[in-house]
Amino acid sequence: MILIDSDLESDPSRQTSPAAKLPSARLLSRFLTEAQAAVRLRGQVAVLLTTDAALRSLNRRFRGKNKPTDVLSFPAANLIQSSKPAERVAGDIAISVETARRQSVEQGHALSIELKVLILHGLFHLAGYDHESDTGQMHRREQTLRAHLGLPQGLIERGVTRDKKP
Repeated sequence: MILIDSDLESDPSRQTSPAAKLPSARLLSRFLTEAQAAVRLRGQVAVLLTTDAALRSLNRRFRGKNKPTDVLSFPAANLIQSSKPAERVAGDIAISVETARRQSVEQGHALSIELKVLILHGLFHLAGYDHESDTGQMHRREQTLRAHLGLPQGLIERGVTRDKKP
């Protein structure tokens, strides 16, 4: 499920260029379904597309870092799970569209591509991977799936490590 923060509606930079335009929730939902299957992550995932201010607040609250970031993952492992498999929750992902937009410009691709890279990265964290503490498993698996999904270089190759789980 893709959720779009109403605060993004007032973002004047949304209309700067077609490449910087926020893609539809429908397009991102289709990608989320495909990527979640590729990662082999079961359960419901909610992705919140929001602002730098909201990510700063979440980052401060859950990681003790008072700065915005691009993506945060919140695994549902600590939540009470339903015994019904259809109601299983895998977790939530929060993405700053403002940061994603800046990163898309830096990387030379559309905002929609950057959001897909961030969604995939967040899904790996929900699945229990952690590139900051493993010996390259997440990097190798993410690299393989990005190639399969037609996505460019990911966060690990860029050296971005701001997105640890809380």
